[in-house]
Order: sequence, then structure tokens, then C-alpha cells
Amino acid sequence: MERRKTKKIMVGDVSIGGGSPITIQSMTNTDTKNIDDTVSQILKFESLGCDLSRSAINDIEDAKAIREIKEKTNIPFIADIQFHYKLAIAAVENGADCLRINPGNIGSKEKVKELVNCCNHYGVPMRVGVNSGSIHQNMLDKYGGVNVDSICYSALEEIEYLESLNFYNIKISLKSSDVNMSIGAYKRFSELSDYPLHLGITEAGPPFKGTIKSAVGIGSLLSQGIGDTLRVSLTSNPEEEIKVGKEILKALDLRQEGIDIISCPTCARTKIDLIRLVEQADEILDKMDKNIKVAIMGCPVNGPGEAKEADIGIAAGKGTGILFKKGVVLRKVPEEELLSALIEEIEQL
Repeated sequence: MERRKTKKIMVGDVSIGGGSPITIQSMTNTDTKNIDDTVSQILKFESLGCDLSRSAINDIEDAKAIREIKEKTNIPFIADIQFHYKLAIAAVENGADCLRINPGNIGSKEKVKELVNCCNHYGVPMRVGVNSGSIHQNMLDKYGGVNVDSICYSALEEIEYLESLNFYNIKISLKSSDVNMSIGAYKRFSELSDYPLHLGITEAGPPFKGTIKSAVGIGSLLSQGIGDTLRVSLTSNPEEEIKVGKEILKALDLRQEGIDIISCPTCARTKIDLIRLVEQADEILDKMDKNIKVAIMGCPVNGPGEAKEADIGIAAGKGTGILFKKGVVLRKVPEEELLSALIEEIEQL
């Protein structure tokens, strides 16, 4: 798919927009000033393939902790600020690589100008976040409430003021918990501006429902070439957000990282416990550092034929199965040895 062309900004050493690879981010849920806990969580993010980490900055102690956190971690640190421009300045001065802030919520124009001067001095970008709960009142009045237009034009109003202060180091998010509204807002905004876009469905909900909403919303935008970075927002362990984000990108061939498992749904032709077999394989393969496609099929009907695009795979029968590579059968394998034969073959690839 052809991606929409956007401006490129740098968040630390990670590029966003301008054709750069689409990045995944998540947000810590630790007390940021608790440096050990925050560092531990960010390091876990890194191990899962997260590109950027965000933390809430609620007081000056949080801001001062940024410097030590960055010394002990590797991915860029984004400071999430609500309302307090002095905290935003302190976060930048202590090494934050980016701010997540709504300039319209931090007070007078002089306060915004002071923050912009600080960000320009340190070369730190801002993510201007507009969601369905932070739309400017004048836009609500003009466009008749919360909708695609009021979200988009609130963001453009924020941008216009920042640009008047000679600040262009910006990325944008336009989130709603309503999937259709989010899709519409991002599509409309991408027609009006070329600033890089941070995708997400805000307050998506618990893991299962939130994953579905995020995959539909984020995935549909990415499939149209819209989006430069993303965060999946789940009411769950933030590590799950990273896993879901990676799978969304992998499903669209926008990220080739890790093993992609193809497995068929069960039916009356399935003569083995395919669900358990796939669960066991997933747990083992998730730890392997190979970029391949693996098929685990429940019967010969869905074996090498339907899964011939897989690099390696197995298809089970009654008491036995076959091991195949690129659609070509290698050998028959007893049922109890299917998984071990598959893992052994993958290790040799």
C-alpha cells in the first residue's frame, strides 16, 4: 500500500513520518518518580519491540526522574503533561524526548510561548492531542457538537497558533472512543495537513473488546496509508498494548518481526487437539527470533495446499501428520512428535 506522505520529525533517535517505519508506543502505569519500577517496565517494553515509551508527569519529582530513567533505558522518553506548562518545561529540561500536551489546556498565550521557546531550544517535538473530550468550545459551537469537523479543526487551530510562534516540530493525534469517528477524523485531517499522525482509539476498553476496536480502527487507517506511529489503549497490562500493536502491523505486512502463525479453525475433520497444539506452539515460537510464517493445520485438506505460502508447517491427521516446507511435503510424523518435529525444523532454518 502507498503511504500518505507526511513531514518527518525526530523523537530522540527515532524518526516519525516522512516514510519512516511505523512505530509502536505504550505508556507506563508506574509512579514515574519510582525510578526502579519505571525503568523495569520500560525495559520490558523494549524487550517486546516497543519503539517509544510515555510516562505521566504529575509533579516536579516526576520531571526530575526523567534524567535517571533515560540513563537506564534505551528508547525515547515521552512526557505526558496535563495543564501544567511549568512541568512541561521541567520535563524538557530534564531530557524528555517529546511532549504529549494540548497547548490549549495550559493557559495564556504567554505560557504557550514560553514552552515553545523551550522546546525549540532543546529540539523537542510536541504531540498535539485532540480527542472527543478536549475539543475547543468555539469548534463545538461552530460544527454542532462532537464530530469529525470539530475534532479536526480544533487540531488545526492548535497547529496554527504553534506555527505563528515558529514551531513546526509537531505530530498530531485525533482520538475518540468511537471507532467510526476516529477513522473519519484521521482521514479528514490527512487531507488537510501533512503533519505526522499518531493513531489510536482512546479508552478502547478491556483487552478483548479493546483489541477488536483498536485493530478495526487503527488497521483500517493503516490499510489506507494513513498513520506514522500508534498506541493501542487497553485497560490491561501495558505490555499487551505492544503485542497487539505488533500484530496489527504484521497483519498488514508493515512490520516483519517474529514468527507469524497461520492456523485453521477446528471442525469435524480435526482429529487432534489443535487448539492446545497451537497454544503450545505459540508459547514456544513467541520466544524465537525468526521472521518466518509457520502453518499449523488441523487436517490435510487445510494442509500444504491452503498454507503453501508458509515457510514451514504441519498438518495433522488421525494419529499422524505431515511436515511440509513451502507447500512441499517433507515427511510423515507421528501425532505425538508433530510439535517437536516442527520446532526442530524451524531451528534449522
